[in-house]
Amino acid sequence: MIPPLKRLFGTIVLVVFVVVYAFLAMVIGDMSLQQSSTPVKLIYYAIAGLIWIVPAGAIISWMYRAPKEK
Repeated sequence: MIPPLKRLFGTIVLVVFVVVYAFLAMVIGDMSLQQSSTPVKLIYYAIAGLIWIVPAGAIISWMYRAPKEK
């Protein structure tokens, strides 16, 4: 059984992470790609839009990992 407190904490961390990550990706893209062409911007935002999946998956995996038996 997964402790509800662990899931609650993981959910809060996940939501905060996604919001902060989206904001940072947007700011970095806006500041560094102002003079770039549309295809370069598209590639940046496509990659930035997919990278968050890796840490989010790690957080979700941690949330649902069963506690070790002693």
